[in-house]
Amino acid sequence: MSTVLHIASSPRRQRSASLEIAQAFISHYCQRYPATEVKTLDLWRMDLPEFDEDAMAAKYAGLSDTPLTETQKSAWDGLRSLADHLHEADILIFSIPLWNFGIPYKLKHFIDLVSQKDILFSFDAEEGFGGLLNNKKAVVVYARGLDYTAGSFTPAQEFDFQKPYFESWLKFVGVTDVSSVVVEKTLFGSDIDTESRRRADREAQQIAAQLAPPCSKQHTSSAI
Repeated sequence: MSTVLHIASSPRRQRSASLEIAQAFISHYCQRYPATEVKTLDLWRMDLPEFDEDAMAAKYAGLSDTPLTETQKSAWDGLRSLADHLHEADILIFSIPLWNFGIPYKLKHFIDLVSQKDILFSFDAEEGFGGLLNNKKAVVVYARGLDYTAGSFTPAQEFDFQKPYFESWLKFVGVTDVSSVVVEKTLFGSDIDTESRRRADREAQQIAAQLAPPCSKQHTSSAI
């Protein structure tokens, strides 16, 4: 049985293009592979901890092999627990709307919390950095109100800090098998928006058909 983890970073419950296509992918995937276990991290419904003084002190204590205090250990254990969701999944699904040419601050908060040495990456003075999320597959749904493809009236190469940043982060933590679906023009009106979502749904269905071998059990779903 494979485990799919969906990390949702849109606050919208209705009309969210990123959530709609991510959920479409999950539905297509589970239809093909019913033994799938689905978990969801809704970043807008989670009480994400602050990366505060104790967490920062724990980070630098780890870099210098200094023993942690009780409060530092508690903060660090919280980060490990949050990152465990990523380690335990086989397939990672991210639904990401474009905010100010980048990603929502809730997702950046999550990334800043879990992207720590010996949690999501290793570091060796001779070999450098190494990602710890190996042998994972990721599907990323990007939603954008305008058209950011090359040649559009939007200066895509200058203004798109959403997809390049996020996939650079995935690569840094060890996820190199990445499929993406981009839903654009969601502000252009009902006909254009509907067609964009239909096209993205077809792409999501194609990706779902390619990711894993079929299973025989029914899938389960849970929210965290």
